[in-house]
Amino acid sequence: MSTGPKPQPGANLAGPVNVPLHQQLFLALDYGLKRTGMASGNRITQSASPLATVKASGEAQLLEVVKRVKEWQPDALVVGVPFHPDGAAHDNTKRARKFANQLRERTKLTVYEVDERYSTTEAHSLGAADADAASACIILEQFLRSLP
Repeated sequence: MSTGPKPQPGANLAGPVNVPLHQQLFLALDYGLKRTGMASGNRITQSASPLATVKASGEAQLLEVVKRVKEWQPDALVVGVPFHPDGAAHDNTKRARKFANQLRERTKLTVYEVDERYSTTEAHSLGAADADAASACIILEQFLRSLP
């Protein structure tokens, strides 16, 4: 059973958020137990480009993502957090939030959590060769469009 207001698709889970103007470059992550899609994008173009999907799990996955964050040097991260269609949380919701917290600790960057319902479905419907990376692009572009 869900408590509180249900997040809207593409909404920042923290509610309205003031993203500082100096945050221009973002990396987005579509977290999964065995694969994490990644995308880079920027505030100016409000567009995202897919990056190679991380195919690992557990600590190896986290280490690879942190390595890429160091390579790209984004201003902040965006992590997609899944929900049931009715807005209720499930096991993967908790896992994605734990992953977001681990990234905050390891990278010391701001991590925005975004409702990613239907992003993978949309990526598949677009015929994406790498649905995980395409989903990360969708998550990031939704986030970027929400910025003033």
